[in-house]
Amino acid sequence: MSYDTDNIFAKILRGEIPSEQVFQDDDTLVFMDIMPRVDGHCLVIPKTPCRNVLDASPAQLAAVMATVQRMSHTVMAAFGATGVTIQQFNETDGGQEVFHLHFHVLPRHAGQSMRPPGKMEDMAVIKANAEKIRAALTAD
Repeated sequence: MSYDTDNIFAKILRGEIPSEQVFQDDDTLVFMDIMPRVDGHCLVIPKTPCRNVLDASPAQLAAVMATVQRMSHTVMAAFGATGVTIQQFNETDGGQEVFHLHFHVLPRHAGQSMRPPGKMEDMAVIKANAEKIRAALTAD
């Protein structure tokens, strides 16, 4: 399968679609999921094209995983979480919906269930959660 340059994350990277960004470096971008399963749910993507883990280069994977680890610590601190769930899906049968490599980072608390998928969150809530993450990033 080839990379679709018109996928939603490619459009976010080009600035064609707005997103609530919380972190970026030379190789990766982190932004808030607009249909969060928990407060603080964010997405980590490489800035370069790749469909998923199956076609990612070792350099893309290394960069993304370093950012996933950093964001895992950050969202736990920002939301007082006691754990973190990291999700990643590959191809349609593996549950992938957007065909640009991405990792979901979700801060978790004991006894807290995740919300059902596919429910849009109010943008004011997303922005407030993004501010918590950005504040935690500056504190580390």
